Amino acid sequence: MKIENLSTEKKGGRTKVSATIVWEDIERPTHDVYFETEDRFSDSLTCDPHAFLVGCAIPAMHYGEKRVFISEKICPELIEGLEVAMSWLRAWYYKPGDGFLKIETNGLRLPSRERIPERAGFFFSGGIDSFATLKSNRMHYPPEHPRFIREGILVYGLEQDDPKLFPYVLESLSKTADALDLALIPVYTNVYQNYRQDDAAQKYALWGDEFGGAALAAVAHAFSRRFTNVSIAATYCTQSIEPWGSHPLLEPNYSSHGLRILHGGIELSRLEKVRLIADWDVALQNIRVCNQYRDYQAGMLNCCNCEKCLRTMMELMASGVLERSDAFPRKEVSEKDLIRKTKIKGEYTKLCYSELMAPLSSMGRHDLVRIIRKKISAYQNKNWIRRIKQSIVSP
Repeated sequence: MKIENLSTEKKGGRTKVSATIVWEDIERPTHDVYFETEDRFSDSLTCDPHAFLVGCAIPAMHYGEKRVFISEKICPELIEGLEVAMSWLRAWYYKPGDGFLKIETNGLRLPSRERIPERAGFFFSGGIDSFATLKSNRMHYPPEHPRFIREGILVYGLEQDDPKLFPYVLESLSKTADALDLALIPVYTNVYQNYRQDDAAQKYALWGDEFGGAALAAVAHAFSRRFTNVSIAATYCTQSIEPWGSHPLLEPNYSSHGLRILHGGIELSRLEKVRLIADWDVALQNIRVCNQYRDYQAGMLNCCNCEKCLRTMMELMASGVLERSDAFPRKEVSEKDLIRKTKIKGEYTKLCYSELMAPLSSMGRHDLVRIIRKKISAYQNKNWIRRIKQSIVSP
Protein backbone atom coordinates (compact mmCIF):
# COMPACT_ATOMS: atom_id res chain seq x y z
CA MET A 1 0.00 0.00 0.00
CA LYS A 2 1.21 3.46 -0.86
CA ILE A 3 -0.02 6.63 0.86
CA GLU A 4 0.57 9.58 -1.40
CA ASN A 5 -0.65 13.01 -2.56
CA LEU A 6 -1.23 14.47 0.88
CA SER A 7 -3.15 17.72 0.49
CA THR A 8 -5.27 20.36 2.22
CA GLU A 9 -8.27 22.17 0.78
CA LYS A 10 -10.96 24.58 1.95
CA LYS A 11 -14.41 24.42 0.42
CA GLY A 12 -17.99 25.17 1.43
CA GLY A 13 -17.19 26.29 4.96
CA ARG A 14 -15.06 23.26 5.72
CA THR A 15 -11.39 22.34 5.70
CA LYS A 16 -10.26 18.90 4.54
CA VAL A 17 -6.95 17.04 4.61
CA SER A 18 -6.65 13.98 2.39
CA ALA A 19 -4.31 11.39 0.91
CA THR A 20 -4.54 8.88 -1.94
CA ILE A 21 -4.35 5.19 -1.03
CA VAL A 22 -2.93 2.86 -3.66
CA TRP A 23 -3.12 -0.89 -3.08
CA GLU A 24 -0.14 -2.90 -4.31
CA ASP A 25 -0.71 -6.59 -3.49
CA ILE A 26 -4.48 -6.76 -3.12
CA GLU A 27 -7.05 -5.99 -5.80
CA ARG A 28 -8.83 -3.07 -4.24
CA PRO A 29 -9.57 0.24 -5.94
CA THR A 30 -7.46 3.32 -5.32
CA HIS A 31 -9.29 5.71 -3.03
CA ASP A 32 -8.80 8.87 -1.00
CA VAL A 33 -8.89 9.01 2.79
CA TYR A 34 -9.87 12.32 4.33
CA PHE A 35 -10.41 14.11 7.64
CA GLU A 36 -12.61 17.20 7.55
CA THR A 37 -13.90 19.79 9.99
CA GLU A 38 -15.71 23.10 10.11
CA ASP A 39 -13.74 26.22 9.26
CA ARG A 40 -13.85 27.49 12.84
CA PHE A 41 -11.54 24.60 13.74
CA SER A 42 -9.48 24.75 10.54
CA ASP A 43 -6.43 26.14 12.33
CA SER A 44 -6.29 22.92 14.35
CA LEU A 45 -6.69 20.45 11.49
CA THR A 46 -3.33 19.49 10.02
CA CYS A 47 -2.27 17.32 7.12
CA ASP A 48 -0.20 15.20 9.49
CA PRO A 49 1.14 12.04 7.80
CA HIS A 50 0.77 10.26 11.14
CA ALA A 51 -3.02 10.43 10.76
CA PHE A 52 -2.91 8.61 7.42
CA LEU A 53 -0.33 6.04 8.50
CA VAL A 54 -2.30 5.10 11.65
CA GLY A 55 -5.54 5.10 9.64
CA CYS A 56 -4.18 2.80 6.93
CA ALA A 57 -1.69 0.38 8.54
CA ILE A 58 -4.23 -1.92 10.22
CA PRO A 59 -6.51 -2.25 7.14
CA ALA A 60 -3.40 -2.89 5.02
CA MET A 61 -2.37 -5.73 7.33
CA HIS A 62 -5.92 -7.05 7.58
CA TYR A 63 -6.36 -7.36 3.83
CA GLY A 64 -2.90 -8.81 3.20
CA GLU A 65 -0.65 -6.02 1.93
CA LYS A 66 3.07 -6.67 2.38
CA ARG A 67 3.98 -3.10 3.21
CA VAL A 68 2.64 0.37 3.79
CA PHE A 69 4.78 3.14 2.31
CA ILE A 70 4.38 6.85 2.95
CA SER A 71 6.73 9.36 1.38
CA GLU A 72 6.87 11.51 4.52
CA LYS A 73 8.96 11.63 7.67
CA ILE A 74 7.38 9.72 10.56
CA CYS A 75 8.07 9.81 14.29
CA PRO A 76 10.15 6.73 15.25
CA GLU A 77 8.05 6.33 18.42
CA LEU A 78 4.95 5.90 16.27
CA ILE A 79 6.65 3.40 13.95
CA GLU A 80 7.81 1.33 16.90
CA GLY A 81 4.36 1.55 18.51
CA LEU A 82 2.57 0.46 15.35
CA GLU A 83 4.83 -2.56 15.11
CA VAL A 84 4.01 -3.49 18.71
CA ALA A 85 0.25 -3.00 18.14
CA MET A 86 0.33 -5.12 14.98
CA SER A 87 2.24 -7.85 16.82
CA TRP A 88 -0.58 -8.01 19.39
CA LEU A 89 -3.19 -8.21 16.64
CA ARG A 90 -1.25 -10.95 14.88
CA ALA A 91 -0.99 -12.95 18.11
CA TRP A 92 -4.74 -12.60 18.69
CA TYR A 93 -6.19 -13.13 15.23
CA TYR A 94 -3.69 -14.27 12.60
CA LYS A 95 -2.31 -17.67 11.66
CA PRO A 96 1.34 -18.50 12.41
CA GLY A 97 3.47 -17.73 9.39
CA ASP A 98 1.29 -14.91 8.04
CA GLY A 99 3.49 -12.17 6.59
CA PHE A 100 4.37 -9.18 8.75
CA LEU A 101 3.43 -5.77 7.37
CA LYS A 102 6.48 -3.57 6.79
CA ILE A 103 6.30 0.16 7.46
CA GLU A 104 8.40 2.17 5.01
CA THR A 105 8.81 5.93 5.22
CA ASN A 106 10.84 8.76 3.74
CA GLY A 107 12.85 9.22 6.93
CA LEU A 108 12.32 9.88 10.60
CA ARG A 109 10.67 12.94 12.10
CA LEU A 110 12.65 14.41 14.98
CA PRO A 111 10.94 16.23 17.85
CA SER A 112 10.30 19.90 17.20
CA ARG A 113 11.98 22.43 19.44
CA GLU A 114 8.72 24.37 19.46
CA ARG A 115 6.11 22.35 21.33
CA ILE A 116 2.46 23.39 21.36
CA PRO A 117 0.92 24.15 24.77
CA GLU A 118 -0.34 20.99 26.49
CA ARG A 119 -4.02 20.43 25.82
CA ALA A 120 -6.26 17.43 26.51
CA GLY A 121 -9.18 16.14 24.47
CA PHE A 122 -11.33 13.03 24.31
CA PHE A 123 -13.75 11.32 21.96
CA PHE A 124 -17.26 12.29 23.00
CA SER A 125 -20.05 10.09 21.67
CA GLY A 126 -22.58 10.75 24.41
CA GLY A 127 -22.32 7.15 25.60
CA ILE A 128 -21.82 5.87 29.13
CA ASP A 129 -18.12 5.23 28.53
CA SER A 130 -17.39 8.73 27.27
CA PHE A 131 -19.42 10.47 29.98
CA ALA A 132 -17.62 8.38 32.62
CA THR A 133 -14.25 9.26 31.09
CA LEU A 134 -15.06 12.96 31.34
CA LYS A 135 -16.45 12.69 34.88
CA SER A 136 -13.42 10.73 36.06
CA ASN A 137 -11.09 13.25 34.43
CA ARG A 138 -12.75 16.17 36.17
CA MET A 139 -12.65 14.34 39.49
CA HIS A 140 -8.92 13.65 39.22
CA TYR A 141 -7.55 16.80 37.57
CA PRO A 142 -8.03 20.45 38.57
CA PRO A 143 -8.82 22.95 35.78
CA GLU A 144 -5.26 24.27 35.94
CA HIS A 145 -3.78 20.86 35.07
CA PRO A 146 -2.84 20.21 31.40
CA ARG A 147 -4.67 16.84 31.52
CA PHE A 148 -7.98 18.54 32.43
CA ILE A 149 -10.29 17.86 29.46
CA ARG A 150 -11.86 20.93 27.91
CA GLU A 151 -12.64 19.63 24.42
CA GLY A 152 -14.50 16.71 22.91
CA ILE A 153 -14.25 15.21 19.44
CA LEU A 154 -17.41 13.93 17.74
CA VAL A 155 -16.76 11.80 14.66
CA TYR A 156 -19.00 11.26 11.66
CA GLY A 157 -18.17 8.27 9.46
CA LEU A 158 -17.37 5.58 12.02
CA GLU A 159 -20.38 4.51 14.08
CA GLN A 160 -22.73 7.13 12.60
CA ASP A 161 -22.55 7.59 8.83
CA ASP A 162 -25.97 8.83 7.75
CA PRO A 163 -25.72 12.50 6.70
CA LYS A 164 -29.44 13.01 7.32
CA LEU A 165 -29.29 11.69 10.89
CA PHE A 166 -25.90 12.88 12.13
CA PRO A 167 -27.22 16.46 12.64
CA TYR A 168 -29.51 15.07 15.37
CA VAL A 169 -26.45 13.75 17.21
CA LEU A 170 -24.47 16.94 16.63
CA GLU A 171 -27.30 19.16 17.85
CA SER A 172 -27.84 17.08 20.99
CA LEU A 173 -24.18 16.83 21.93
CA SER A 174 -23.50 20.49 21.11
CA LYS A 175 -26.07 21.50 23.72
CA THR A 176 -24.63 18.97 26.14
CA ALA A 177 -21.10 20.25 25.55
CA ASP A 178 -22.23 23.82 26.20
CA ALA A 179 -23.71 22.73 29.53
CA LEU A 180 -20.41 21.03 30.41
CA ASP A 181 -18.28 24.01 29.36
CA LEU A 182 -16.78 21.75 26.73
CA ALA A 183 -15.78 22.72 23.19
CA LEU A 184 -17.15 20.16 20.71
CA ILE A 185 -15.21 19.56 17.50
CA PRO A 186 -17.14 17.75 14.74
CA VAL A 187 -14.91 15.68 12.46
CA TYR A 188 -15.96 13.99 9.22
CA THR A 189 -13.91 11.09 7.87
CA ASN A 190 -14.10 8.10 5.53
CA VAL A 191 -11.13 6.29 7.10
CA TYR A 192 -13.43 3.30 7.75
CA GLN A 193 -16.23 3.81 5.24
CA ASN A 194 -14.12 2.37 2.42
CA TYR A 195 -14.25 -1.01 4.18
CA ARG A 196 -17.66 -0.93 5.87
CA GLN A 197 -19.64 -2.85 3.26
CA ASP A 198 -17.37 -5.87 2.98
CA ASP A 199 -16.59 -5.71 6.71
CA ALA A 200 -20.31 -6.04 7.44
CA ALA A 201 -20.29 -9.31 5.47
CA GLN A 202 -17.52 -10.50 7.81
CA LYS A 203 -19.49 -9.53 10.95
CA TYR A 204 -17.34 -6.41 11.37
CA ALA A 205 -14.17 -8.38 12.09
CA LEU A 206 -11.97 -5.50 10.89
CA TRP A 207 -13.68 -2.80 12.92
CA GLY A 208 -14.45 -4.73 16.09
CA ASP A 209 -11.39 -6.93 16.35
CA GLU A 210 -8.64 -4.73 14.97
CA PHE A 211 -9.37 -1.21 13.80
CA GLY A 212 -11.64 0.68 16.22
CA GLY A 213 -8.93 2.24 18.35
CA ALA A 214 -6.60 2.95 15.43
CA ALA A 215 -9.34 4.74 13.50
CA LEU A 216 -9.98 7.07 16.44
CA ALA A 217 -6.25 7.58 16.97
CA ALA A 218 -5.94 8.56 13.29
CA VAL A 219 -8.55 11.28 13.82
CA ALA A 220 -6.63 12.50 16.87
CA HIS A 221 -3.41 12.77 14.85
CA ALA A 222 -5.22 14.94 12.31
CA PHE A 223 -5.55 17.42 15.20
CA SER A 224 -1.98 17.10 16.48
CA ARG A 225 -1.66 20.86 16.08
CA ARG A 226 -4.30 21.28 18.80
CA PHE A 227 -3.83 18.39 21.26
CA THR A 228 -0.96 16.85 23.18
CA ASN A 229 -3.07 13.98 24.55
CA VAL A 230 -6.40 12.48 23.52
CA SER A 231 -8.36 9.89 25.49
CA ILE A 232 -10.33 7.00 24.02
CA ALA A 233 -12.94 5.67 26.44
CA ALA A 234 -12.54 2.00 27.31
CA THR A 235 -15.33 -0.44 26.55
CA TYR A 236 -13.97 -3.35 28.56
CA CYS A 237 -12.80 -3.29 32.16
CA THR A 238 -10.00 -5.15 33.90
CA GLN A 239 -12.47 -7.85 35.00
CA SER A 240 -13.57 -8.68 31.46
CA ILE A 241 -10.70 -7.63 29.21
CA GLU A 242 -10.21 -9.69 26.07
CA PRO A 243 -8.79 -9.10 22.57
CA TRP A 244 -10.59 -6.21 20.90
CA GLY A 245 -9.84 -3.42 18.46
CA SER A 246 -9.97 -0.79 21.23
CA HIS A 247 -7.63 -2.06 23.93
CA PRO A 248 -5.13 -0.73 26.50
CA LEU A 249 -2.41 -2.84 24.85
CA LEU A 250 -3.07 -1.15 21.50
CA GLU A 251 -4.03 2.49 21.80
CA PRO A 252 -0.98 3.89 23.64
CA ASN A 253 1.08 2.41 20.80
CA TYR A 254 -0.62 4.77 18.35
CA SER A 255 1.11 7.70 20.06
CA SER A 256 3.88 9.86 18.63
CA HIS A 257 6.39 12.01 20.48
CA GLY A 258 4.05 14.99 20.27
CA LEU A 259 0.67 13.29 20.81
CA ARG A 260 -0.22 10.72 23.45
CA ILE A 261 -3.18 8.44 22.84
CA LEU A 262 -4.71 7.32 26.14
CA HIS A 263 -7.10 4.47 26.93
CA GLY A 264 -9.32 5.69 29.76
CA GLY A 265 -11.68 4.01 32.21
CA ILE A 266 -10.36 0.43 32.12
CA GLU A 267 -10.60 0.25 35.93
CA LEU A 268 -14.41 0.65 35.96
CA SER A 269 -17.07 -1.89 35.06
CA ARG A 270 -20.12 -0.81 33.11
CA LEU A 271 -22.33 -0.53 36.19
CA GLU A 272 -19.61 1.36 38.05
CA LYS A 273 -19.49 3.87 35.19
CA VAL A 274 -23.25 4.33 35.35
CA ARG A 275 -23.06 4.88 39.10
CA LEU A 276 -20.22 7.36 38.58
CA ILE A 277 -22.44 9.61 36.44
CA ALA A 278 -25.72 8.85 38.24
CA ASP A 279 -25.66 12.16 40.12
CA TRP A 280 -24.68 14.15 37.01
CA ASP A 281 -27.95 15.46 35.62
CA VAL A 282 -26.53 16.75 32.32
CA ALA A 283 -25.31 13.21 31.58
CA LEU A 284 -28.56 11.52 32.61
CA GLN A 285 -30.59 13.72 30.27
CA ASN A 286 -28.31 13.28 27.27
CA ILE A 287 -27.04 9.69 27.27
CA ARG A 288 -26.86 8.17 23.77
CA VAL A 289 -26.24 4.43 23.71
CA CYS A 290 -28.54 3.13 20.97
CA ASN A 291 -26.97 1.33 18.01
CA GLN A 292 -30.17 1.56 15.95
CA TYR A 293 -29.07 4.89 14.53
CA ARG A 294 -31.24 4.53 11.43
CA ASP A 295 -34.20 5.14 13.74
CA TYR A 296 -32.89 8.40 15.20
CA GLN A 297 -35.26 11.33 15.41
CA ALA A 298 -34.79 14.89 16.57
CA GLY A 299 -34.59 14.79 20.35
CA MET A 300 -34.85 10.99 20.46
CA LEU A 301 -31.58 9.07 20.13
CA ASN A 302 -32.43 5.93 22.14
CA CYS A 303 -35.00 3.45 20.86
CA CYS A 304 -35.59 1.92 24.35
CA ASN A 305 -36.04 -1.45 22.64
CA CYS A 306 -32.65 -2.78 21.48
CA GLU A 307 -30.35 -4.88 23.67
CA LYS A 308 -28.02 -2.01 24.50
CA CYS A 309 -30.84 0.37 25.38
CA LEU A 310 -32.55 -2.19 27.59
CA ARG A 311 -29.30 -3.10 29.33
CA THR A 312 -28.52 0.57 29.97
CA MET A 313 -32.05 1.14 31.26
CA MET A 314 -31.56 -1.71 33.75
CA GLU A 315 -28.21 -0.22 34.81
CA LEU A 316 -29.91 3.11 35.42
CA MET A 317 -32.72 1.32 37.24
CA ALA A 318 -30.18 -0.52 39.41
CA SER A 319 -28.56 2.84 40.18
CA GLY A 320 -31.91 4.36 41.13
CA VAL A 321 -31.95 7.02 38.41
CA LEU A 322 -33.91 5.64 35.42
CA GLU A 323 -36.98 7.68 36.36
CA ARG A 324 -34.90 10.86 36.21
CA SER A 325 -33.45 10.28 32.74
CA ASP A 326 -35.34 11.94 29.89
CA ALA A 327 -32.96 10.17 27.49
CA PHE A 328 -35.12 7.06 28.00
CA PRO A 329 -38.81 8.02 27.92
CA ARG A 330 -39.77 4.40 28.51
CA LYS A 331 -39.29 3.50 32.19
CA GLU A 332 -40.05 -0.22 32.30
CA VAL A 333 -38.13 -3.37 31.33
CA SER A 334 -40.06 -6.64 31.23
CA GLU A 335 -39.25 -10.35 31.19
CA LYS A 336 -40.44 -10.44 27.59
CA ASP A 337 -37.94 -7.70 26.67
CA LEU A 338 -35.05 -9.71 28.08
CA ILE A 339 -36.17 -12.98 26.52
CA ARG A 340 -36.33 -11.33 23.09
CA LYS A 341 -33.34 -9.00 23.23
CA THR A 342 -30.69 -10.17 25.71
CA LYS A 343 -27.62 -11.51 23.92
CA ILE A 344 -24.54 -12.60 25.84
CA LYS A 345 -21.72 -13.01 23.34
CA GLY A 346 -18.62 -12.70 25.53
CA GLU A 347 -17.19 -12.09 28.97
CA TYR A 348 -17.90 -8.36 28.76
CA THR A 349 -21.66 -8.68 28.32
CA LYS A 350 -21.67 -11.57 30.80
CA LEU A 351 -20.16 -9.26 33.41
CA CYS A 352 -22.56 -6.45 32.50
CA TYR A 353 -25.53 -8.68 33.22
CA SER A 354 -23.95 -10.49 36.18
CA GLU A 355 -23.36 -7.28 38.11
CA LEU A 356 -27.03 -6.33 37.64
CA MET A 357 -28.39 -9.37 39.44
CA ALA A 358 -27.72 -8.29 43.05
CA PRO A 359 -29.13 -4.74 42.81
CA LEU A 360 -32.15 -5.88 40.77
CA SER A 361 -32.82 -8.65 43.28
CA SER A 362 -32.68 -6.16 46.15
CA MET A 363 -35.28 -4.09 44.28
CA GLY A 364 -37.57 -7.11 44.04
CA ARG A 365 -37.09 -7.56 40.28
CA HIS A 366 -36.65 -11.32 40.58
CA ASP A 367 -38.38 -11.71 37.21
CA LEU A 368 -35.49 -9.96 35.46
CA VAL A 369 -32.86 -11.75 37.55
CA ARG A 370 -34.35 -15.12 36.61
CA ILE A 371 -34.03 -14.39 32.88
CA ILE A 372 -30.51 -13.01 33.27
CA ARG A 373 -29.45 -16.14 35.15
CA LYS A 374 -30.85 -18.34 32.38
CA LYS A 375 -29.09 -16.32 29.68
CA ILE A 376 -25.75 -16.51 31.50
CA SER A 377 -26.16 -20.25 32.03
CA ALA A 378 -26.91 -20.76 28.33
CA TYR A 379 -23.81 -18.75 27.39
CA GLN A 380 -21.60 -20.75 29.77
CA ASN A 381 -22.96 -24.05 28.48
CA LYS A 382 -22.34 -23.00 24.90
CA ASN A 383 -18.78 -22.03 25.80
CA TRP A 384 -18.23 -25.34 27.56
CA ILE A 385 -19.43 -27.31 24.52
CA ARG A 386 -17.22 -25.20 22.24
CA ARG A 387 -14.15 -25.88 24.40
CA ILE A 388 -14.88 -29.61 24.43
CA LYS A 389 -15.11 -29.64 20.63
CA GLN A 390 -11.87 -27.68 20.32
CA SER A 391 -10.05 -30.07 22.63
CA ILE A 392 -11.20 -33.02 20.52
CA VAL A 393 -10.09 -31.40 17.25
CA SER A 394 -6.77 -30.06 18.55
CA PRO A 395 -3.79 -32.46 18.34
